[in-house]
Amino acid sequence: MNDEKSWYLSKSVIGSVVAILALIAGAFGYDVDAAGQEQITLSVIGIIGAGLAIYGRIKAVKKLTK
Repeated sequence: MNDEKSWYLSKSVIGSVVAILALIAGAFGYDVDAAGQEQITLSVIGIIGAGLAIYGRIKAVKKLTK
């Protein structure tokens, strides 16, 4: 495994975050089934993707053209 990526792009990290969120939700009385966990995972991935896109555009050094 010579390829590198940021920790927040790891599917293992995202999956772990979703599992932790499901456990926390369960502790507060919410029932999070497998379908709910899948929806949370998709939401987390969408938020990360949107955040990376915004961050990339802010940090970019070249202007966008038509």
